[in-house]
Amino acid sequence: MPVTFSAALCLASAMVVVGSSVVAGRIMIAGLPLFFASSLRFALAAAVLWPLVRVLEGGLPRLSRRTWLILTLQALCGSFLFTVCLLYGLKWTSPAAAGIVTSTTPACVGVIAWLAFRERPGRAEIAGILFAVAGIMALNLAGAGPGLAGANPLAGSLLVLAAVLCESCFLLLRKAVREPLSPLAASFLVSLLGLAWFAPFGLAEGAHAGLAAVPASAWWAVAYYGLVVTVGAYLLWFAGVVRVPAQTAGVFTALMPLSALATGWLLLGQAPGAGEVLGCLLVLAGLGCLSLRRT
Repeated sequence: MPVTFSAALCLASAMVVVGSSVVAGRIMIAGLPLFFASSLRFALAAAVLWPLVRVLEGGLPRLSRRTWLILTLQALCGSFLFTVCLLYGLKWTSPAAAGIVTSTTPACVGVIAWLAFRERPGRAEIAGILFAVAGIMALNLAGAGPGLAGANPLAGSLLVLAAVLCESCFLLLRKAVREPLSPLAASFLVSLLGLAWFAPFGLAEGAHAGLAAVPASAWWAVAYYGLVVTVGAYLLWFAGVVRVPAQTAGVFTALMPLSALATGWLLLGQAPGAGEVLGCLLVLAGLGCLSLRRT
């Protein structure tokens, strides 16, 4: 399956936006409870996407039970579990560290594809996985570095790694949808199902949250997360991922740590330390190996 320029541009843009969400998420949960803030995020995204689906596409297509199950699992993995693991991980580690760990997604995609679809990894995939593991080790050994701010960088990194596993399942599940489903409809449905996963917990948190004391930065972060990350990144990712192999799509996640490092530095003043730079270089070397695989 050849990779077109438009598909590559969609995937690259989506990953830059997702990388910036690491910083936005940290700002958001600093002022609001996680489940309540995430419920607002998906409610905002669904409210924006639904009128577009109605006007531009005449409503939702008729989908099979299998596709609904896949979309529900997608929302569980990519919307609910990914968000919970990532944002709780951000309480204990820095956005820069989280960005580097999330760059192991291509290696995780390769392992999951191997286990679930019997796609045996070649030498390039094995080398990529080893480089990624070495990058995480360098990151955690540099726990005293200036960029690894947080109460427990190792625990935070492990939670972010769990988020990576969930995101990898999210990517592969999208490839399993066989029926025609536009990026707009897919984005709306995943956002709506994400809201369904978060709403019970979010309503309970919202009832006890002191909203009057929430800083304006947290509300802006919710708006950014809902409109730019959820609507924008979902549309871009769903438009590109269906036109490339799963392994190739995974390679584009190399842009996530670069975006996270840049936004963390610019907005939070967390300049990357030597350990983070080394970890990033090792992970990017692994991504380079993965990009050499035959598709």
